[in-house]
Amino acid sequence: MKRMAAALLMGAALTALTLGGCSKKQSADIPGANMESLGSTTGATAGIRWTIPKRWTDEGQRPMRIATYGVAASQGDPEGGECAVFYFGSNQGGNVDQNIDRWVSQFEANGMPARVTKTVDGMNVTLVQIAGAYLAPGGPQMQSTGKKDNFRLLGAIVEGPQGMVFFKFTGPARTIGEAEGEFNAMIASLAKVS
Repeated sequence: MKRMAAALLMGAALTALTLGGCSKKQSADIPGANMESLGSTTGATAGIRWTIPKRWTDEGQRPMRIATYGVAASQGDPEGGECAVFYFGSNQGGNVDQNIDRWVSQFEANGMPARVTKTVDGMNVTLVQIAGAYLAPGGPQMQSTGKKDNFRLLGAIVEGPQGMVFFKFTGPARTIGEAEGEFNAMIASLAKVS
């Protein structure tokens, strides 16, 4: 009887670890990922796919972008957030440090960004956070279209099977803060496409 009870407890523990491990594995590498925020729509490029948060709107492709997602403005913010996804081709678009430097240059002098590298489905993912006055680059030369105070950037540079994929999420600090768990969940959902 004791052996059977022990075996049942061990089986239950293994089941809990296995089931918990599946959901945790996907989000454990990315702190603060709100996996419940994800919808059923996915995006894909360069041998990777991701799941888009439910409340984000898919605004389609734009020049140089694989996808653009909009996030509604938080109460009191002058505008919403925007997540742009870029893929320039295999061995194109610069390395991780060059891209982080480019993102930092899009803010008024603000010191070093917060940066950490994680692994998601066997891929290196560098996460970046920058805050301050955003210079809102636009157009073919990426010239500033005007300074926007109290903005944030959450970035993810994914070293995918077919090259670097860049996720750049910008907007007013409150809007980005409220959607940070959704962004982290989208990045935690990354998976290689066979």
